[in-house]
Amino acid sequence: MTEAIIFDMDGVLIDSEPIHFEAMRALLANHGVVYVPGHDDNFYGCTDREVFGALSARYGLQAAEAEMAASWIDRVVELLAGPLEPMAGVPDVLRALRASGVRLALASSSAPAIIAATLAGLGLSDAFELTVSGHEVAHGKPAPDIFVEAARRLDLPREACLVVEDSYNGLQAAIAAGIRCVTVPCPSTRGQDFTGAAIRLDSLAQLPSWMGLPPDSAVGESAR
Repeated sequence: MTEAIIFDMDGVLIDSEPIHFEAMRALLANHGVVYVPGHDDNFYGCTDREVFGALSARYGLQAAEAEMAASWIDRVVELLAGPLEPMAGVPDVLRALRASGVRLALASSSAPAIIAATLAGLGLSDAFELTVSGHEVAHGKPAPDIFVEAARRLDLPREACLVVEDSYNGLQAAIAAGIRCVTVPCPSTRGQDFTGAAIRLDSLAQLPSWMGLPPDSAVGESAR
């Protein structure tokens, strides 16, 4: 029985890839690098420290990785200002799950400032019982650290939890943590391999029905 659901954020609650890409493009342009779509296909679910470590090695960047990561975080937070467009099913699915007694947690590889700005822009600052950032664990996805920590903070056995993810790396992290995972690919991850997922859904709006929640927990218009 699922007692808690641990949600990824980027690609699950919001299609943030265009925002993250624009911040990366502008930042790397200042260092003489032309950054184009497809250069970060393996970065989904990785922490900013891992991303900038890889980029520094790839492009021979001279700037300190921590400094670049901090600049990128600031740019993303600026781009997240104001109301944001949620993915289909948000926030109705979250409300339906809470109404059914399911506990909600967030486990995102993003920095705490990005998590806070995203949730505020979506009107979800109070939607989750707890949040875990990739900055709070030793290794980013596909390592299991962030989901293991989320289950620990929930004080629940991992078999009582369910992860919702949009990426291959996120799915692998959940599998490594021993937690069932539902995948809901976003536009940037639809071509990834989701073998091993409990199910692949086309939209988060399908989650309550898949979980067998009662009809009166059906989501509203914003989920369609």
